[in-house]
Amino acid sequence: MEWFGDDAYWLSRLVFQRALAAVYLVAFLTAALQFRALIGERGMLPVPDFLRRVPAKDSPTLFRLHYSDRFFALVAWTGCLLSAALIAGAADRLPLGVAMAWWAVLWLLYLSIVNVGQTWYGFGWETLLLEAGFLAVFLGNERIQPPVLVLWLLRWLLFRVEFGAGLIKIRGDLCWRNLTCLYFHHETQPMPGPLSWYFHHLPKAAHRVEAAANHVVQLGVPVLLFAPQPVASVAAGLIVVTQLWLVVSGNFAWLNWLTIVLALSALDGSLVAGGRSLPGAPLWFEIVVIAVTALLLVLSYRPARNLLSKRQAMNRSYDALHLVNTYGAFGTVGRVRMELVVEGTDERTLKESTVWREYEFKGKPGDVHRLPRQFAPYHLRLDWLMWFAALSPAYARSWFLPFVERLLEGDRETLRLLHRSPFPDRPPVHVRARLYHYRFTTGRERRDTGAWWHRTYVREFLAPTRLS
Repeated sequence: MEWFGDDAYWLSRLVFQRALAAVYLVAFLTAALQFRALIGERGMLPVPDFLRRVPAKDSPTLFRLHYSDRFFALVAWTGCLLSAALIAGAADRLPLGVAMAWWAVLWLLYLSIVNVGQTWYGFGWETLLLEAGFLAVFLGNERIQPPVLVLWLLRWLLFRVEFGAGLIKIRGDLCWRNLTCLYFHHETQPMPGPLSWYFHHLPKAAHRVEAAANHVVQLGVPVLLFAPQPVASVAAGLIVVTQLWLVVSGNFAWLNWLTIVLALSALDGSLVAGGRSLPGAPLWFEIVVIAVTALLLVLSYRPARNLLSKRQAMNRSYDALHLVNTYGAFGTVGRVRMELVVEGTDERTLKESTVWREYEFKGKPGDVHRLPRQFAPYHLRLDWLMWFAALSPAYARSWFLPFVERLLEGDRETLRLLHRSPFPDRPPVHVRARLYHYRFTTGRERRDTGAWWHRTYVREFLAPTRLS
């Protein structure tokens, strides 16, 4: 079938596949380095308990066959190794069927992790990586022309990411409609970056331009992805630019980077590198791609209906394999920033003069003099959940007390998730958590005190707690 492939996208496919493999590498590395404390056999939300509680049809995973921390580590580090090899171009040197199997194994390994990750893996970028990774299985390699149907499915995915985010904003918080959300967002976002203080202090007129530009790029530009070239390439380029703006203004794991990767697939590579004459795909491959396309179009019904719904859901999966999902972010923007400060003491008897020492997290605000760090695309899962916990205790119900228990035990894997423990030699006797209101300092306060944040005590979140 002559229409099936398009040589013009050979470079776009190459860059997309290498970049997607890099995102996979970060995701598997994040899992390998953090899982023991979060979901390991002695983790806060152990995988074995989850598997006993949840039916297999609701959470398909390789770990149904066997779970141990050693096996999980094998899965995660295997994912790192396979991803690194794909970055080096290994799939292009293999027969088409073997290359497809390689991408499929990578997708299956990460699906297995996400489906036992529970609260720690409840973010939109997990399903986004799985959906993009599934499509990558059917993109082929340098032995055939890029399949047009899969390229269009990638644009459909990018459209849902951007347009869904735009709709959830315009339907949600009033501040998006009056262009004032950016007065607050840089300060109240889950994990500010090293430049967030400066973004927050931009003139209000600049913040209004930011909000207006967001609406244009998320509600108008995605439609142009389906226009002829070079219009589609210009639309993809605008999405890349706005995503880079988000990259430098905060920490959103690999969400922005993966959106950029998807946008790269819509670029017409022949505009910059010329065309290449690649052979057509074998018949069996064409049949498989057409069948998969038909399946995904059928599964797209509910995500498409969600986009049109006044009760639009945000970041939702409609099947246990995460094949076609719905996306969105920041339908509501907080006006104030609340932070949990976790403290411990080694004094056995508590009194007013008791000295409490503070645990310092890697990414979330704590020490007011500490400049926020850049971690994205790496994902600090505990730090992100701490932001949600400060919004409401309901977000912390399943994991916060197990977290405190492990601090009281001096659990080594849990302490590795932190930047600094004030108890390096032996664990504390008591641990407590207090809620503070944080705000960025003004320019004058910053010059006078050297602090990036100012904080005010609000109330007790967790009373002093010790091991029974």
